[in-house]
Amino acid sequence: MVAYGRVVMFEPITRKSASGEVYDQIAARVLGGDLAAGASLPSERHLAEAFGVSRPAVREAISRLAHAGLVEVRQGEATSVRDFRTQAGPELLPRLLVRDGLPDWDVVRSVLEARQLIGRQVARLAATRATDETEPRLRESVARLAAGDDPVTLQVAALEFWEHVVDAADSLAFRLIFNSLRNAYEPAMTAMAGVLIAEVGRADLYERLAGAVVARDEDGAERTAGELLNLGTSALTTAIEHAEHGDARNRT
Repeated sequence: MVAYGRVVMFEPITRKSASGEVYDQIAARVLGGDLAAGASLPSERHLAEAFGVSRPAVREAISRLAHAGLVEVRQGEATSVRDFRTQAGPELLPRLLVRDGLPDWDVVRSVLEARQLIGRQVARLAATRATDETEPRLRESVARLAAGDDPVTLQVAALEFWEHVVDAADSLAFRLIFNSLRNAYEPAMTAMAGVLIAEVGRADLYERLAGAVVARDEDGAERTAGELLNLGTSALTTAIEHAEHGDARNRT
C-alpha cells in the first residue's frame, strides 16, 4: 500500500487488465470520498510506481476517468478530481448502487424515483409515436410475462417490454437514460426477484399499458405506467426500510 500525503492510496495491480484495475481503484476512491473534489492525483510516474504497472496503463485509466467525469486533465498541470455529482453522467449509477458489496440505499431510492417519473413520460411519448411494429413486440413481451412464473425470468421479460416502449418513444435522450437505469438494475436482478414480483407478476397491467400505447391513448399510457411502476417502487421502498432498520440494529 502506498501513501501520498495524508491519503492512503492504492494497491499494486496483480490482474491482467492493468488499466481497468487502475481505473477501478481510483474511481472507488473518488466515489467513496477518499479523494475529494479538487484534490490532485499523483503524477503519472508516481501512479505507475504505486500500482506497479506501466505508464501507458495509467494513461489509459486516466483517460477513462476523465471521460467518466471523475477527473480533469489539463496540459502541464496535475490531474485533479472533479465533483462527480455535477460533472459525471448516469453511467456511474451501477458503481454507486452497490459499493463494497452493500447497496447504497440513498442511490437505490434515487433510481426508483427516476424510474417511476421517467417511465410515465416514456409511456406517454410512446403512445404518440407508436408504429405498426410496436404492437406485436409489446404483445409478445406481455405473452412472456403471462406465461412465466420464475421471478428472474419475469424481470427479463419486463425489461424487454420496456425496451419496446422506449423504442416506440423514439427519443435518444430517454433511450440513453433507460440504458443507464437498466445497467444499474441488472446486476441486482436476482436479489430483487422476490420483491419485484409485485410488479412483474402483473401481466394484466402490462397488457393494459400495451393496449394504451397501441391505441395512442397518451393519458391512459401514462396513468397505467405510473400504476405499474408504483407497485415495484412501493415494494422496494418497504424492503429498503426493513433493511435499513436491520443495519441500524446491527450497528447498536
